[in-house]
Order: sequence, then structure tokens, then C-alpha cells
Amino acid sequence: MSYQGYENLLVEQQDKLLVVKFNNPRRKNCINKATYQEMTRVLTEVNDDEGVTVVVFTGVGEYFTAGNDLSQSGGSGDMNEYFKKSNAIFKAMVLSFVNCKKIVIALVNGPAIGIGATIVGLSDVAWCSETAYFLAPFTKLGLVPEGGSSFMLPLILGRSKASEVLLLNEPLSAAEAYSFNFVSRVYKSSEADSVIWPKLRQYAELPPNSLRQGKRLIKEGFLEGLLKANDSECRQLLECFQHPEFFQAIMDFASRKNKSKL
Repeated sequence: MSYQGYENLLVEQQDKLLVVKFNNPRRKNCINKATYQEMTRVLTEVNDDEGVTVVVFTGVGEYFTAGNDLSQSGGSGDMNEYFKKSNAIFKAMVLSFVNCKKIVIALVNGPAIGIGATIVGLSDVAWCSETAYFLAPFTKLGLVPEGGSSFMLPLILGRSKASEVLLLNEPLSAAEAYSFNFVSRVYKSSEADSVIWPKLRQYAELPPNSLRQGKRLIKEGFLEGLLKANDSECRQLLECFQHPEFFQAIMDFASRKNKSKL
């Protein structure tokens, strides 16, 4: 499979490893609607590629991803239709993580904000750089947890810590992420080429059917809850998009952005 035609992601097959990089470093790898569609596409395409065993998501530059590109929120005449379409695209992206048959590894090379934090919970394995931190500022934006995080983060972090992160906007440092089992390894940036990538290539050589069936069995225990959470979150997000709190948050964001340019 060629994996051609991606504009917002850098997609490269390295033997049995498929490396997917968020590629918008000038905007801290912010994600727009087209990026979500490309994420869905690559995770769907790879299911039919017998030559790939492991998919790795990481970022170009210093950030993993700073989350949604909020500057695009006001770019449509019919806002209700815009939010409805955006919500459907987002929901499909989350489902593509859930339905991916390959091992998905989040290699968090820097700050992971919003969806950048929550897709870690959707990944099979997560490692992060010591410079990384995780932030989910949903309530600050008048929104709710997304990406299955209302189910996965309490499961991983425990209810109290998950509520701090998802509701009170408390950041999670790399050390905290490791201590709460959100990531299973913290690495030094200097080790990326000498230790981390060779290890990932080693994993990609494991027997593919065994990996696929093992992943299916591990996921069986929580799959129903994750799917239900994604449905509930997306329904609630649509309601939040029409609430005054959200519009005020977007106006405040635009105001801060304009002031920073002065």
C-alpha cells in the first residue's frame, strides 16, 4: 500500500512499522477537520495492509499536538450544519482508533493537548518524552470530555485524577502520567533514535496474527463501554456547541489571539 495523498499528516511505512506524524509545526500541530479525516483514512487503510503490524502516532517538531484548531470554528455560514458535520467527522475518527486491528502506539514527543491527550487513552501503548505533558481544557472551552475519555481516563487514572484532568483542567506531567499508568514509558529525547525507534521496529516484527488476536481479547472487556461513551460524548458536544458558554469561550480565544498580534 502506498499511503499517498496525505496533506496534514506525514505517513511513512518503515518495513512493518507505519509512522504517522502530525505535521503542522508552525501551529503546534493543531488538528483541523481535514486532519481528522486523514486520521480516519490511515487507520482504516492500514487494516487491509498485511505488511504493517504496528502504527505509531507522533508529532513533527516540539509538540505532539496542541489539539483542535479553534481558529476554524467560525468559518461557516450555517453554524449548526458546520458543527453537525464536524461532529460526525470527529466521531468517525474515534471509531477508526477503536476499530483498528493493528497495534497503535502513541509516541508523545511533546505537549499533548485536548484530543492530543485523549487519543493516548485510545492507543494500545503510550510512551512519552520527558518534555511532554497532557492537558484537557474542555470545560474551559465550555465543552465536555471527548474521544472516549469520559470512559477510558477514569479506567486508567482512577476517578479522582481523571476528574482533575477532564473537568478541572489540571495538567498531567510526564512523571505523573507514568505514575498513573497513562503512559508505560518516559524517555529522554536523546534516546529517541538510539533506543526508542529500534524498540518499536523490534515490536513490529512480532507475529501479526498473534498480536491482532491478543489485542482483540484485551479490548473485549471494555469495548462496549468505550463505544457507548463515544456516542454519549458526541451527542453532548453537539449541545455544547450551541450553548452560550462555548460561544463566549471562542470569542475570548479570538480576543486573546488578536491581542497577541499587537
